[in-house]
Amino acid sequence: MTILVIGATGKTGRRVTSALDALGVAYRAVSRHTDIRFDWTDQSTWAPALDGVTAAYLVPIGTHIDDAEVAAFVPQAVAAGVRRLVLLSARGLTDDDGRERAVRESGVDWTILRPTWFSHNFSEDYFLPQILEGEIALPLGGDGGHPFIHAQDIADVAVAALTQEGHAGVTYELSGPRALTFGEVVAQIGDVSGRSIRLVDVPVADYIAGMVEGGFDAVWAEVLTLGLVAMRDGQDAALSDGVPSVLGHDGRSFEDYVKEASDAWA
Repeated sequence: MTILVIGATGKTGRRVTSALDALGVAYRAVSRHTDIRFDWTDQSTWAPALDGVTAAYLVPIGTHIDDAEVAAFVPQAVAAGVRRLVLLSARGLTDDDGRERAVRESGVDWTILRPTWFSHNFSEDYFLPQILEGEIALPLGGDGGHPFIHAQDIADVAVAALTQEGHAGVTYELSGPRALTFGEVVAQIGDVSGRSIRLVDVPVADYIAGMVEGGFDAVWAEVLTLGLVAMRDGQDAALSDGVPSVLGHDGRSFEDYVKEASDAWA
């Protein structure tokens, strides 16, 4: 077995390759910046990445990847000999999502992962610049919580689905073990880093406009903002059992994540 890991330099992808290394499982790590280049928007890069692989970890989440690209890639992967697909999706998506539908209709074993927002958004991208500046501007106004998930837990579930039997045809909802408000998140990061971090309430329309001005696709900016609003309003605090059902133990806590990530905020 050789496993294709798409997005291998990303938050989950590099943890997947590390876990496969530990297991002694052969893999091909690809991204837009690896020696064997892979770009969802450039179909000429697909065949070299797929050559000789029998399973694939698909990470199509991003502002520049649409359903049509995943729908085109999946049959090419199957034709190349891939017999197992594990798709990184997201909480809140439904069976009607085009990327998920392409995987389900592939004709080979598939597993879909729907995680909550990553804890590592606070230390590896998205919120990190704002934390370093001492101010996080969000559409606040409520005290709802969210069970942020450790990227390693997502990677461990992905590796289980890629290398073990018993996960075919399953959609796993994944979350961290406890919901936290943004206030609690900021307080924990402040305690570990010694930083003073202020939360600033921004109207929803202004937040979307700011994201678009910063380079986000308008549709993606609206989707992300609606996710934040759902958190704010307490609509996204539910815990999911995917991590313990696959791994046999609870996921890593946000407190553990903060300790691990402390150097990012030094």
